[in-house]
Amino acid sequence: MNTTVLNKIKNDEILAKIAEKFPDKKIYIVGGTVRDCITGKEFHDRDLIVEGIEARDFALELHKMFNSAYVPLDEENKIYRVVLKDSENKHNPDMIDVTNPIENSLTRDLMRRDLTINAIAVNINTGEVIDLFGGVADLQTGVINYIEEMNFKDDPLRLLRVYRFQASLGFEISPEVINAVCKYSDLIEKPARERVLYEIMKLFEGKYSAKALINMNKTWLLEKIFPIVLELKQVPPNSHHHLDLLNHSIEVVNQIQKLYEISPSNVREHLQKCDFGGFSRLAHIKLAGFLHDIGKFSTWTIEEDTGRHRFIKHDDVGAKIVKPILKSLSASNKQIDYISTMIKNHIYPSCLMREEGVNEKAMLKYCRKLGDNVIDNIILAKADRLSARGEAITTEIVEQNLKNLDILQAFYFKELDKIAPPKKLLNGKEVMEILNIKQGSLVGKILNKMYDAQLNGELNSREEAITFVKQMFANRG
Repeated sequence: MNTTVLNKIKNDEILAKIAEKFPDKKIYIVGGTVRDCITGKEFHDRDLIVEGIEARDFALELHKMFNSAYVPLDEENKIYRVVLKDSENKHNPDMIDVTNPIENSLTRDLMRRDLTINAIAVNINTGEVIDLFGGVADLQTGVINYIEEMNFKDDPLRLLRVYRFQASLGFEISPEVINAVCKYSDLIEKPARERVLYEIMKLFEGKYSAKALINMNKTWLLEKIFPIVLELKQVPPNSHHHLDLLNHSIEVVNQIQKLYEISPSNVREHLQKCDFGGFSRLAHIKLAGFLHDIGKFSTWTIEEDTGRHRFIKHDDVGAKIVKPILKSLSASNKQIDYISTMIKNHIYPSCLMREEGVNEKAMLKYCRKLGDNVIDNIILAKADRLSARGEAITTEIVEQNLKNLDILQAFYFKELDKIAPPKKLLNGKEVMEILNIKQGSLVGKILNKMYDAQLNGELNSREEAITFVKQMFANRG
């Protein structure tokens, strides 16, 4: 490990204060912090192993020292967290996790970890580097290696972490690790779903998530986590798509990442926001991109006379299919609503802007309907267009589609102050009272139609809404 990396660890303001306060203690920074230092990444999490003092007592000392929040993460395994309150980044605050080594042995602790790149320790007082398994060399050469094959069996979540780290770092995976993942892929069903979802979101947050998905598919792990992948694999290329459906879905993830990297700062800042689920919008839109066409298999038909592949209403079907998939992974309601909304509307912006002379009224309706998710939806539509280059799709078609979507995106930012969706003029209870009907699907249908009319600018007052509702009820047959 070079001097620059060691100095980065020793000169970290938080670690320096801890070392100064406890000069005689054996305090090791381990895992991700060391890995990030070597790869040149910024870090906010500091994982500490302490010897000669109880982890709980040490964490409480840090809690007092930094006037921070104290969270007992796992009393049984003696893992405690300190969250610094004055962190500049509220979505990614500075945190210190403290634990004692397994079996009171740093060597045993490092041996029980998943990958060599996560098993490097540095004494923050002396600068001593403990690298028992060649983790530094693997970081320098860009290879993901395991420490012990059986560690995957002890905690099968580590199978997924292999690809999460590939998504983050872009490293190659050693043949031994690939063989181990194939051998134990069935065990991925054992970890708690919340833990699986966390690693999935970390994977989609990574710059190289498309690469990781391609390699996961080679080991059966992808279809174990997302069984619907088996359906995606059955839809072949067609005149509009040069790739089969699974690889098209992965390519959409790749294109979303590329679009993010070349987008103007206002778009990037929006996609960096962590508005739900504890992860960025970018991570969520890439997950939505991977799942955007899951309704195609069940809507797939081939026209007898032309041979054209059709997937009528696959967007609506996919939006419904995705909900139980995400629920089974313990995703939050906000995450489910967001991804379902993206899937349901992934064709909407391109269809809207395909119309010649589309007016601002139609664009405003779209922006009001999608609200805070407009940019996400446009990025998804652009990525979908770039990922479908079958023989019927010319370069001119692609370029015109992207140009039109850029117009819609510019309109959104220009008219941002007008885009707030209008307040609903009537609620469900009021509709039932006006029409003297009971609660049911008809009420929801009326409310949706009324709100669409509001978005179109056809209804602007409560009185107009009451008249609209009565007329719709009278003409319902």
